Parts: sequence; C-alpha cells; structure tokens
Amino acid sequence: MMQSGFVSLVGRPNAGKSTLLNALVGAKVAIVSNKPQTTRSRITGVKNVPGGGQIVFVDTPGIHRPLHRMNVRMVDSAIDTIREVDLLAFVVDASAKPGKGDRFVLDVVKRAKIPVVLVLTKIDLIKKTTLLPLIDAYRREHDFKAIVPVSAITGDGVDVLERALLANLPEGEALYPDDYLTDQPERVMAAELIREKLLLHTHDELPFTTAVVIDQFERPSAGLLRLYATIVVDQESHKPIVLGRRGEMIKRIGTEAREELERMFETKVFLDLHVKVKSDWRDDERLLDELNVPRRR
Repeated sequence: MMQSGFVSLVGRPNAGKSTLLNALVGAKVAIVSNKPQTTRSRITGVKNVPGGGQIVFVDTPGIHRPLHRMNVRMVDSAIDTIREVDLLAFVVDASAKPGKGDRFVLDVVKRAKIPVVLVLTKIDLIKKTTLLPLIDAYRREHDFKAIVPVSAITGDGVDVLERALLANLPEGEALYPDDYLTDQPERVMAAELIREKLLLHTHDELPFTTAVVIDQFERPSAGLLRLYATIVVDQESHKPIVLGRRGEMIKRIGTEAREELERMFETKVFLDLHVKVKSDWRDDERLLDELNVPRRR
C-alpha cells in the first residue's frame, strides 16, 4: 500500500508558497512574483514519488487581513482548505522579520486538527547562524511533525521536505492518474501567466489592482492558438502605466507572455491584449467568478 493524500501550503502573502509548489511538483503550475497576494485561487499540483506514493499539493492564497471582497474570498478559501486536507505545510519566510501577520497564521495553524509540517523558506537569503534560533522559537510554539528549512530557488532541502510530507500522509491508493499535473483550466493558466508578466514589468508602479480576463480562447485546427485577453485596472491613471510609452510596455508583456504560452501549450500562439478601466472590480462578484477566485463553501 502506498502513501497518498492532500497537503495544503498555507502561510502569509509572499512567503514563497507558489515557488515552492513549482519546485515540489517539478513543473510550473503557479505564477510567481515578488509582490504579495499573487495567488488568488487554490491551485492543485500532483507529485508522484516513484516507489513512495502520491502527494496532492494545494497552494492557497496568503492569509492576510482582507480589505475587498476579492481578498475576503481569498482568505476564506485558504482557511476552508485546512478542513479538507490530510496535512498542512505551514510556509514561513525565514528571511523576513516575524510580525503580527505571522502570529495570526500561526494561531490558525495551531487550531487545525491535522498534522503540521513547518517549512522555513528562502534560506538562501539568510545566514545559517540565524536559522537555529528561528527553528527553536517555532519548536516552542507547536508540536510540528517536522521542521524543514528549504530554498525553492536553489533546491536545497526540497527532497528532504518531500520525504517529510510523504511520511506524514495516510496509506491509500493514488488519487490521480500518473500523468496528472494540475487542476488549473487552460484559460485560467493563460490568464495567470499574462498577469505574471504584468506584475514583473510594472514593478511598484502598479498596485494590486489588476486582473486579466480571457475573452476568447480558440484552438482552430490550423495549429494556431488564438487568445484575446483584457487587462483590467481600477483607475484611469493605471492604464498608461500598462500601455507604456508608445505602447512599449504592453507590447513587452504580450511578447514575453506569448513566448511562454507557446512553450506551455506546445503550439504557436496569437495573443491580443487590451486594457480596460473598471473601478472597484475587486468587489464585483460576477467578475471574481470569472477570474476563478473561489467562493466560500
């Protein structure tokens, strides 16, 4: 009998959960940005361990104080997931100074009635002498099944974490076929990849008031995938930032997104991008449904 089950990655925004998910699964199933609140929905990635079992990872939005309907949905989704999985991986950014947000998430984790593995990420950014005191501090807080320092960027500790997670999963049959990777629909993956390039190139000029909607997703028989997408911003002043001087910014975003989409879908891609201003879109329930931001169940 193999070991298999669901593992939820929970933590504060920007703790490195999505980068870690990609490293564990061995493929890009979640977009990555150095800006907080990048992940807006629950993302499933499946790792088949030869001779060991199957780990179904659930990456969740960072737990934070919600200010808009979208954020409420995101936090509700993360907390709901805790009741639906076999094991928690509590992801903490080891390079960041602990604050009230960390305490809040820790309290949520401590109330969970399932095993918890503590994952200290971004250890490539800190001195090793600071790691042991951090481990000791968390060990006094909760009876973690394991405490594993990792760097998803360098790969240091990722294999150790995989073994620790698998060891704390129940025995059972595989939950998904061997070739199953993620539950993300193609339209959602395309929109998220475009948003990743948007976040990359707008840096701090553009707050987290943007979204990407796929208007048309066409796979004609000629072998050309046609994508028509709208970048939504909530202020007129944000539109020229996305467009850039003489349209250079949106062209750069579109070119890089198209190249990665072609690698993802293994076909030529035609990508047409537009920018639309819609104030208060983060409180628009219909649009949030379209963006795949989950409702509380």
